Parts: sequence; structure tokens; C-alpha cells
Amino acid sequence: MADVLPFDRTRARTPDPEPEPLWREVLGRSLRAAREERGSRLVDVAERAGISPQYLSEIERGRKEPSSEMIAAVTGALGVGLGDLLADIAGDVRRRPGAGPAVGRRPAGPVLMAA
Repeated sequence: MADVLPFDRTRARTPDPEPEPLWREVLGRSLRAAREERGSRLVDVAERAGISPQYLSEIERGRKEPSSEMIAAVTGALGVGLGDLLADIAGDVRRRPGAGPAVGRRPAGPVLMAA
């Protein structure tokens, strides 16, 4: 039978902060919010942008990472300026309390700051 080892409280860690969202997820949420604010249907925006409704849906759900050309087409179809979209995305990321680095990008050791 295996030995029972005592729990070493000195090595206990606090839970890691929630990882930062991926760019495509925040972008998708912002595009969907802009579309819904305008009362536009997904199929109408997709048609004006020259993409399929399925692809736009995947972008909005954060499943696809669109090219800059696709982002420009969708923002143009929505009548949203790229600067406004980026400001909305930056605000969304900043509002996340205690967000840590994105998944897979956690520092291996202590982070050193330049003086």
C-alpha cells in the first residue's frame, strides 16, 4: 500500500489568473456587438462584406482568425471605423480583472523588468 504524504502548505500556489482572451475571440465579440447595436442581421452584413454568413458567424464566435482584408470588409459593411473597433477591443481587454498572459504564453520563471 502507498504511503500517505503530508501536504506541504509552503508549496501551495494561489490559483492562476484567468488567461487573457485570444485576439480572435475579442474581435468576434466586438464585431457581433457592433452588428447587434445597429440592428443588422448576420446574413445582410455578410452579403455587404462579400463573405458567407457561415464565415462571419465563425468570426463572431472567435472560431476563425480573419485576415486584415476580411476585418476591413466586415467593418466597412458595418460602417465601423477600424480605430473605433480597436479602441473597443482594447477597452474590453483592459476591463478584464486579473487577466494573465494568454494560454501557452505563461512565463516560465520570474519576469524581470528593465530599470
